[in-house]
Amino acid sequence: MSDALALHDIDAYYGDSHVLRKVSFALGEGRLLGLLGRNGAGKSTCMSVVVGLLAPRGGTVELFGAPVTRLPPELIAARGVGLVPQGRRVFKSLTVRENLEVARRPPRQGKAPWTLDTVFRLFPRLHERRNQMAGHLSGGEQQMLAIGRALMGNPRVLLMDEPSEGLAPQLVAEVGRTIASLKSEGQSILLVEQNIKLALGLADDVVIINTGQVVFRGTASEAAAAHDVIALHLGVF
Repeated sequence: MSDALALHDIDAYYGDSHVLRKVSFALGEGRLLGLLGRNGAGKSTCMSVVVGLLAPRGGTVELFGAPVTRLPPELIAARGVGLVPQGRRVFKSLTVRENLEVARRPPRQGKAPWTLDTVFRLFPRLHERRNQMAGHLSGGEQQMLAIGRALMGNPRVLLMDEPSEGLAPQLVAEVGRTIASLKSEGQSILLVEQNIKLALGLADDVVIINTGQVVFRGTASEAAAAHDVIALHLGVF
């Protein structure tokens, strides 16, 4: 199995603050890696490094074996990295359809393309609201739109940063089913998630970071069995 995404010895800073310290992990192609940790542990910083929003001071990032470290975000996106950002960040003054259209990229060779029709089949509520301004959607609908927008880029690797944040339990379950469906279709996914039960239920592999360092690396079943590690670094779930 090849690695869809790999971080090697990443050191990253915000100003003088050393927030990632020699972080290394790999996402296998067609697998889902849960990146877990408490608030402030460095999870979203890892995402920022991968998509090019934060340049690391040391280490490398590889996408299917090719280095993408320090490339501009638009080139990293063009090479196949899609992001569902924390807080959704939909374009509120655009319609649902326009939010999706603006993110459209050519399909990947050998992969069925994501189009308006396929996104609307995945999220029928977005089809119902396709001409509505995104700012008027509910939180759950905005999360669907954020996922659909990332898929319209036909990503080889999909990064999802706290997709269940702020959602009611019924919508959390719906988001979970959507992620499971994408995984079953072979989508490589890096998932940052505070909902530990959701993450462990979806993930093939798990990395836990604390204060910017990797403290656990293993399968989801190994993580679930490591009660002391979970309690120490994530709390009770």
